[in-house]
Amino acid sequence: MPKKLNLPLTNDMVKDLKAGDDVLLNGVVYVARDAAHKRMVEALDQGKTLPFDIKGQTIYYMGPSPAKPGMVIGSAGPTTSGRMDTYAPRLMEVGLKGMMGKGNRSQAVKDSMKKYKAVYFAAIGGAGALASKRIKKAEVVAYEELGAEALRRIEVEDFPAQVINDIYGGDLYEQGKAKYQIK
Repeated sequence: MPKKLNLPLTNDMVKDLKAGDDVLLNGVVYVARDAAHKRMVEALDQGKTLPFDIKGQTIYYMGPSPAKPGMVIGSAGPTTSGRMDTYAPRLMEVGLKGMMGKGNRSQAVKDSMKKYKAVYFAAIGGAGALASKRIKKAEVVAYEELGAEALRRIEVEDFPAQVINDIYGGDLYEQGKAKYQIK
């Protein structure tokens, strides 16, 4: 049975999550890819504030396709998370608690998750059209000129994901490889 999580995330919430847990996310999630991440980290490094309060928030690594008439958003599948690995530790340092995308994370990101008590969720790749049905509202928050890579605020309802990396160093991808290792 998936765990229902009402966002934003707190330290108490992430301490109860373990690699392999299925979750349903409810509430606000921010959407950003590498270009928006670069701008956010540059802003922090210049002492500027971010376009949203990042404390406790989850960022979904996704670049939606254009919405069809009557739709809130177009296809909303995950993009490769490793492209954000350069920026993720800095964002966790200032309060980011959740990240969602697809693929492995670097050791530096996994170490930062333990240090700053953040988790990494995998969204279902190849199911962007289905994922978009779980998004109830979407709006551009900043960097509109980046098009699909603009920073967005979305509201999700029962958005399915799986915990890949937890605050204890658990890594579902590594656990899966070990389980099927030929001895």
